[in-house]
Amino acid sequence: MTPTFVFATDLSADNRAGFARALRLAYAQHAQLDILHVLDPYLPRRLLRELEQAVNEDIATTLTDIREDYALEAPKTVIQTVMGEPHVEVVRKAHEQKAELIVLGMHRKRGQKELLAGTTFMRILRCAPCPVVIVQRVPTQPWQHILVPVDSFLTVRQTLSEALRRFPEAKITLLHAWTLPGEVELGSEVYYARWREQEVARLQALLSSEVERIVQDKDGALDIELVLESGTPSEVVQGYIKQHTPDVVMIGSRGQPYHSSQLTQTLLSEPHCDLILCRAW
Repeated sequence: MTPTFVFATDLSADNRAGFARALRLAYAQHAQLDILHVLDPYLPRRLLRELEQAVNEDIATTLTDIREDYALEAPKTVIQTVMGEPHVEVVRKAHEQKAELIVLGMHRKRGQKELLAGTTFMRILRCAPCPVVIVQRVPTQPWQHILVPVDSFLTVRQTLSEALRRFPEAKITLLHAWTLPGEVELGSEVYYARWREQEVARLQALLSSEVERIVQDKDGALDIELVLESGTPSEVVQGYIKQHTPDVVMIGSRGQPYHSSQLTQTLLSEPHCDLILCRAW
């Protein structure tokens, strides 16, 4: 059965990078791409028919332009316009098609974390039944370096499995931010330094063992790196992104709503690369 990806477009210029990445992902993973635009249902009916035709023509033209601009092959595509609440219709489409991915262009509230909560963008993230790809960069090439922040065994198991399934040839860095009690008060003490070293080594062994269990039945040579750094998740992940410039960050969560974590909100408000948000179960 052919998988389906859903790309939701608002027809803005900000959506072009998302449109191009959706095409690249769908073609590479042999998926059908359903391109969806949601119309305002409160517009006069005499305008809706004309507007629907104009929107479909605009999407088809944009599709051709983007394929030519980025030299992209064409997956099977379906263009559809519907009326309703944008986040409801996008999520409904994903459910109806049993979509494996929803692809969105980056939102317009960059640098304004406090304004994200009630946006259509965040409502889609909260309700999505599948991973959501959020595109920030122009997709000139496939993703080659994927960063996976690790906060629990459950999230690393699901998110790493998803990354290996979809991007088996990419380099994957698992990044865990650790903190230990007493660091401020006792960090300069020799006995504390020894204890800290032992605890970090124990944590690394536990995470390494979990990763080995996940990849034991995978074929081929996998490029997976496990990195542990001291600090809060937001500080560690942002620092790593600025220093190593991964192509995409895959974020898992222990439950819903996954968009509420401080790390996720930080990455959404200050995007330095593409993001994929996944539920842990």
